[in-house]
Amino acid sequence: MTKQPSIRLSAATVVTKVVGGESLSKSLPEQQTFFSSRDQGLLAELSYGTLRHHIKLAEWLNYLMEKPLKAKDKKLHNLMLVGLYQLFHTRIPAHAAISETVQAALSLGKPWAKSLVNGVLRNAQRQAYQLQQLEKTSENCATAHPHWLVKILKESWPSHWQDIIIANNQQPPMSLRVNSSRVSRDQYLKKLLDASIEATLSSISPQALTLCKPVQVLQLPLFSEGVVSVQDESAQLAGNLIPAKQGQRILDACCAPGGKSCHILEQFEDIELHALDCNENRLLRVKENLERLKLVATIICGDATSPKQWWDGKQYDHILLDAPCSATGVIRRHPDIKLLRKASDITELAKLQKEIIEQMWPLLKPGGTLLYVTCSVIPEENHLQIKTFLAMHRDASLQDIIGSWGHDTGFGKQIFPGSGDGFFYSLISKSIIKY
Repeated sequence: MTKQPSIRLSAATVVTKVVGGESLSKSLPEQQTFFSSRDQGLLAELSYGTLRHHIKLAEWLNYLMEKPLKAKDKKLHNLMLVGLYQLFHTRIPAHAAISETVQAALSLGKPWAKSLVNGVLRNAQRQAYQLQQLEKTSENCATAHPHWLVKILKESWPSHWQDIIIANNQQPPMSLRVNSSRVSRDQYLKKLLDASIEATLSSISPQALTLCKPVQVLQLPLFSEGVVSVQDESAQLAGNLIPAKQGQRILDACCAPGGKSCHILEQFEDIELHALDCNENRLLRVKENLERLKLVATIICGDATSPKQWWDGKQYDHILLDAPCSATGVIRRHPDIKLLRKASDITELAKLQKEIIEQMWPLLKPGGTLLYVTCSVIPEENHLQIKTFLAMHRDASLQDIIGSWGHDTGFGKQIFPGSGDGFFYSLISKSIIKY
C-alpha cells in the first residue's frame, strides 16, 4: 500500500518553492494532485496561510531558535513555519498540529529534525505571550509585509495604510456576479438561501453578492448553466463603468481570465468585443468562461505594446485597459506577492503601463472612452500614471466616476482592500476636436 503523503510536508514544499521564486498558482496545484479533494483544501489553507504570515512567522522562528538552520535545511525551516501557523492562526488542536508536523519531519531524512520541530513548537506554546509582544518592536511581526511595501503604503496613504495591512493579512471574501440578463440579483439571492448558502448584497456593484462563507463553485445554484460567476465586487465595477451602447465595438486589453469581458457581454447583447491577451494559456480560461456563459467574443492573442501585429485598423468605441500591475490590491488572494514582488518591480511595471496606454490611445475613436484599471494600491501605477498621461495628451480628458465608493485621487478612484479587493479606476475620454 502506498503511504499517504504528509499534508504538512507538502505545504512546506509549496512554501519553499515560493520562497525560491515560483508562484503559488504553480506550486500548489502540483502538490494537490497527491491528495483527495478534502485534503487539498487543508493543503491550500496551510500553504496560503503560512505565506500570508510568512514574514512574521520567520521572525518568530528566529526568536525561538538558539541558532539559525543551515541554508540546505530550507524545507525544514518552512515546515516549522507551517507548524507555527497552525498553532496561532487555525482551529486545529495544538496537540494535533504539533504531532502531525513532527511526523512530517520524519520524512525529511534528518534524524535530528523530529526533536527540533517538537521542541520549537512546544517552546512557541510556552512563549505565546512573548511572541505576540514582538509586534510592538518588530515591523516584520507587526505587519507581515516586506519593508519596502510598508514604506510605500505609509508615504502614499498615511490615513489608510494600517487598514490595508490588516485587510491583506485576512482571508478574502468570496463574491459572485449574477448574470442580470438571466435572473435578478434578488432572485438569485433567494436561490442561495434555498440552498442554505448565506450571502449579502454588495453596496458598490448592482450584480454582486458576497457569501458569508466560501463554498465550492459547483455548490452554487445554476453555476454550470452560466447564471452566476465568481468575481470580486471591486473587479465588477469595470463592467459597470464602460459606457457601452448596443452595436459598439469594444476592446478588452490584457483580458485574461475574462471576467470583465464576460460582464460587459452579459449587459450588452449586440456589441462587438475583442478580448486581447499575450498569453495563450490564459486565453484558454477566457474561452472556457465564454463557453460556460454562452457568450461570444473575438479572442486575439497579441501584445498590447505592439498593436500593429494584430489590430485590424478599425478604431474602438471603448477600450478597457486592465493594465499589468504589482497586484498589491489583491495580496490577500495572492500572498506569494509579499515574497516575490520587489521594490524595483514598481518602476518597471509603471514603464510598461505607460507604453501600453500610449499604444492603446490611437486605437480609440474620437468621442470614445478608455477605462484604465489596476488591482494595485500604489500611486505610481495609478493616479500618478494618469496625471502624466493627461498632461501629455491634449485630446484626453478625465471623466467623473459617479459613486460613493473609493477614494477620489483627483485622477481616478482608488479602492482599498476591504469588502472588495484593492482596485484603481480612471475613465478618460478622447476629444472629437483635433488640436
